[in-house]
Amino acid sequence: MRTGMLALAMGLLVLRFLPVLPPVWLMLIMPVVALMLLPFRTFPMAFFLLGLTWASVSAKSALDDRLPEKLDGQTLWLEGKVVGLPNNVDGVVRFQLEDAVSRRTLLPGRIRIAWYAGPEVRSGERWRLAVKLKRPGGLANPGAFDYEAWLLAQRIGATGTVVDGTLLKPAVSAWRDDIRQRLLSVDAYGREGGLTALVLGDDSGLSPADWQILQDTGTVHLLVISGTHVGLLAGLLYGLVAGLARWGLWPRVLPWLPSACVLAFSGALAYGFLAGIEVPVQRACVMLGLVLLWRLRFRHLGVVWPFLIAVNMVLIAEPLISLRPGFWLSFVAVAILMLIFGGRLGAWSWLQSWSRAQWLIALGLLPVLLALNLPVSLSGPLVNLFAVPWVSIFILPLALFGTLLLGIAPIGESLLWLAGFSMDGLFRCLAWMADAAPAWTGPAVPSWVWPLSLLGASLLLLPKGIALRPLGWPLLLLCIFPPQKSIPVGQVEAMQLDVGQGLAILLRTREHTLLYDAGPRFGEFDIGERVVLPAIRRAGISHLDLMVLSHADADHAGGAPAIQQALPVTRVLGGDVGRMPLELSVESCRNGETWTWDEVKFTTWIWEQAAEGNQASCVLAVQANGERLLLTGDIDVPAERAMLAQGFDLRADWLQSPHHGSRSSSSQLFLRAVAPRGVLISRGRNNAFGHPHPLVMSRYRFLGYEIHDSAELGAITLQLGTFAGVEAERGIRRFWRE
Repeated sequence: MRTGMLALAMGLLVLRFLPVLPPVWLMLIMPVVALMLLPFRTFPMAFFLLGLTWASVSAKSALDDRLPEKLDGQTLWLEGKVVGLPNNVDGVVRFQLEDAVSRRTLLPGRIRIAWYAGPEVRSGERWRLAVKLKRPGGLANPGAFDYEAWLLAQRIGATGTVVDGTLLKPAVSAWRDDIRQRLLSVDAYGREGGLTALVLGDDSGLSPADWQILQDTGTVHLLVISGTHVGLLAGLLYGLVAGLARWGLWPRVLPWLPSACVLAFSGALAYGFLAGIEVPVQRACVMLGLVLLWRLRFRHLGVVWPFLIAVNMVLIAEPLISLRPGFWLSFVAVAILMLIFGGRLGAWSWLQSWSRAQWLIALGLLPVLLALNLPVSLSGPLVNLFAVPWVSIFILPLALFGTLLLGIAPIGESLLWLAGFSMDGLFRCLAWMADAAPAWTGPAVPSWVWPLSLLGASLLLLPKGIALRPLGWPLLLLCIFPPQKSIPVGQVEAMQLDVGQGLAILLRTREHTLLYDAGPRFGEFDIGERVVLPAIRRAGISHLDLMVLSHADADHAGGAPAIQQALPVTRVLGGDVGRMPLELSVESCRNGETWTWDEVKFTTWIWEQAAEGNQASCVLAVQANGERLLLTGDIDVPAERAMLAQGFDLRADWLQSPHHGSRSSSSQLFLRAVAPRGVLISRGRNNAFGHPHPLVMSRYRFLGYEIHDSAELGAITLQLGTFAGVEAERGIRRFWRE
C-alpha cells in the first residue's frame, strides 16, 4: 500500500511538469482505466492515473475560470467582496475580490486588484468598482519568478486596476483587519510591520531592505508564516505539557501525552486561523496533525506513513500547490530530517543534532533551490542556528501573547514592545551577516545535471560508511559549477529580456558582455534589480564590459543604478547624458565609434543636433559573420531622417523596433532602408501608451517582416552570426502559459 501512496503522490506531482494538460476525453478515460487495473493488483499504476486525473481536472477548472480573452484590457463596472488583508505599499492599495459580478459578463471567482492612490480598503467590505481587467500574465524570462504560475496557484483568474469605485457595504466582521490596525498602532520599537507579518501573515509592512536581509540570510521562513511557525508554537505547547509531566506538576487524572497532542494541535490551528489559514498554513496543520496522531497511536508504523499521507492530503486538497516553491522546500526539508535522524547510529547531543540538522538541510536543499531558480543563502546554516531559537523562544511567544492581551493595554503593549525590541536586535545581526555574505544566484544548469546533483545530495545525506557516499561531492558540485555554453568566435548571443514597458538587451560574445539598456524603474519597482540582474547572473556573467544606455528615460535607464551597484561595469556609455541618474557615471555616446570583440563589430550613432529625450538615443549596430542587428532605443522620425541623411549604414537583418513601435517612429523610408528580416518589439502588455501602434504594425506586416513581440513571446534570444531564427521563452511549453 505504501507503494500505491507513493504512486498517487507522483501522479499528483507530475502536473507541475506537464507542457499541456491532457485533453478532456483522456481525463475521462484515465479513471476508468485505473478502476479496471485495481482487480489485477496493479495498484501503483492505478493510483498514479487517479492522481494525474484529479490534478488535471483541478488545473483545467482553474484555467477555465480565467478572464475571457475578449475582456482583456477592457474596463468594466463590477461588484465584489474584499477578502484577505488589503495592503497599502507606496500609495498602491492591493487586495483581492471574491464573488465579483458584472451585468455584462461572468467574472472569475477571484480577482487581484490594484488601486493607485486609493482610499483605505478593509477586509469584508463590498465595493462597486470600475476596473481595467487583464488576463493573468507576467514577465517570462529564463530562470525568473513565474508570476503567471503564482497567480494560477492561488486560483486568481484576473488582475485589474481600479479607475473609480464606491463603497457599498462596510465590513460586518473584520477581526483580523482590526487586530492588524491595533498591532500597527502600538509602539513595537519600530518593528510593527514585522510583528504583523509574524502574527497575521501580512508581510506588506516589511520594507524591501528587510526582504533583502531575510533572503540573503535564508531566514524568510522565520518572518513569513509557514510550517516553521506552526511547528514552533505546537512544539512549545507540547514541550510545556511534557515538562510539567516530567516535573510531576501535570494533573494525574489527565494523561499527559493525549493532552500534549490535543493542546499542540489546538494551538497550531488557532494560530492558523489568526494567520488567515492560507495554503502554507493548511499544509503545516495537516502535517502536524498527522505527526501528532502518529506520536499518539501509530509509532509502530514508522515515519514514512505520516509523511506520505500528509503529502497526498495536501496535494488532493489543492493540486496546484505543486506550482509553489514553498511546497517543495517544506516537504523536502522534512524528508531530509527523516533521513538524517532515521538513519543515524548512536546518540547525538542536542547541540550536535541541531547543528547537523541545519548543515544537512542546507546541503540537501541546495539543488532544489537552484532548480526552483531561488537564491542560495551562504550564511543560512550558521544564521539559523541562533535565529530559529531566537524567534521561537523570545519573539513568537511575546508577539502572540502580546496580541492576545491587547485588551489589557499596558500588559499587551509591553509584551509587543519586547517582541519588537527582540526582532530589531535579530535584524541587526542578520543585516551584518547579509553584508558579509549576500545570497548567491547560481548560473543556469542544463536539465541533465539536475538528476545527478540530486543523487549527489542524497548520497551525502546517507550515514557515514556507505561505500558510494564520497561520490556525492563531485555530483553535487555539478549544479554549482555547471558546464557553460561556449559562444563561437564571430557570433553574438542577443537576448531581448521581457521587462514590460521598457527595454533591456543582453549581448554576449565569446569573451565579452554588453548590456543595451537596463529596464524600467518606477518608484520601488526596479526591473533592473528584479529581472535584468538575475538574468545576467543566470547566464554565468560576473561583470559587464560595457553598458549602453540609449537615453535617460526611466523605462530604459531606470534599472542601471541597481545593476552597476551589484556588478562591476567597466564602462557606461549613453545618449541624453545630462538627464541620467546622478549615481551613474556615463560617457557621452559618440557618432561613429567602432570596436571589435571576438571578431564581432560594434558601431554607435547619435544625432548630435537632437534635443534631449528620445531623439538623443544612442543607436548601436552589431555585425557578426555578416548578420546585422540594429538597436535604436527610442529614436523618432526626425532622428531616422538624420541617420539617412548622414549616410549611416542602416542595413540590418534584425531591427529593435524604435520607441516600442510608437507612431512617432518606424517611418516607411527608414524601414525600407533597413530592410530587416524581422523586428523585435519590447513593450508591456496592455500598456497605457498603446504601443505598438496599429499603423506601425500594419506597416511591418505590409513589408513582410517577422514580428517578435515580448508581450506575447517573453524573452527573445537570437544567435547573431548563424542566420537562424529566434527562440522565445514562451516557446517552452507550460500548461499555465497562454
